[in-house]
Amino acid sequence: MALTPIPAAVGAAVRRAARSRPLAAVLALLVAAGLGGWWLTSGSGPGYPRGQVNFATGVQRGVYDRYGQLLQGYAATAMPGVRLRLDNSQGSVENLERVVSGQDDFAIATADSVAGFDSPQKGRLRAIARLYDDYLQLVVPAGSPVQKTSDLRGLRVGVGQEKSGVNLVTRKLLAAAGLDLGKDIRPAQLGVGDAADQLRSGQLDAFFWSGGLPTAALTDLSERFPIRIVPLADLAESLHQLEGGEADAYRAATIPKDAYPKAQPTGVAVPTVAVPNLLVTRDDVDPGLVEAMTRTVIDSRDTIGAVVHAAQLVDLRTAVYTDPLPLHEGARRFYTSIKP
Repeated sequence: MALTPIPAAVGAAVRRAARSRPLAAVLALLVAAGLGGWWLTSGSGPGYPRGQVNFATGVQRGVYDRYGQLLQGYAATAMPGVRLRLDNSQGSVENLERVVSGQDDFAIATADSVAGFDSPQKGRLRAIARLYDDYLQLVVPAGSPVQKTSDLRGLRVGVGQEKSGVNLVTRKLLAAAGLDLGKDIRPAQLGVGDAADQLRSGQLDAFFWSGGLPTAALTDLSERFPIRIVPLADLAESLHQLEGGEADAYRAATIPKDAYPKAQPTGVAVPTVAVPNLLVTRDDVDPGLVEAMTRTVIDSRDTIGAVVHAAQLVDLRTAVYTDPLPLHEGARRFYTSIKP
């Protein structure tokens, strides 16, 4: 089964690109020329199963949801014969449950959710790629007296839905600040869209969110209602001291000053904590299908990144770092195939 020969002009362009942008530029040129690894001269076409494939995303108006929508559109042409069906969910924890149960074939989940996932089927999880980082964000009205997490005592706070990565890390953040979610605040289990709506209407005093930058629901909120992002960097060390593998997933990070231009005060970067997102699957998902999905995720970076800016950070140099999960065999094939 041989690849279509590369025309001389394309080969020259690839060699020129390789000298300046060795991986991303080469992939882009190959795809533009119709020479991606799946366009084979074999009469049987792409070597993966065709039909419906289920992909768990997240809450509506969240970054997982938008990323999934754009990936679905890209996959429609990049993976001929495959129909990518999107399933909204509460977030990372539910997504892992859906994958190990066979309800979905692919999903996005935070690395800390994977590390703390309590299931006898956890060993069946495999990674496809490290995508982009989620940034922990505590959102309050611009005029709120809340300056740090411990100031939330007694307030109405959105803590994410029960099976979301937001809820998982919010409990840890509150504990690090000396607060108990069930006793010291009035929690509301809401997705980011509903939390934004309730903050604006005065039903919430604050809400936590863990997502890529910028998150559309927060951008929309900031354009209609004055908000402020509370720094969380003071809790980074406490998160690192947690027991278990979740601690290794967190790192100190900064929300850039232009992530939410309308947030108050304007033009100010906010120190916080970040956690990587992984694209996950199961050990029994067909390697050919996983290899095709891996290629599609990498090749779609610039297209999706033009809309979901966090996706611009999907990179071949970091995609293979999928701790705490091993790579699926199909993903490993892809990354091996594109080594220079």
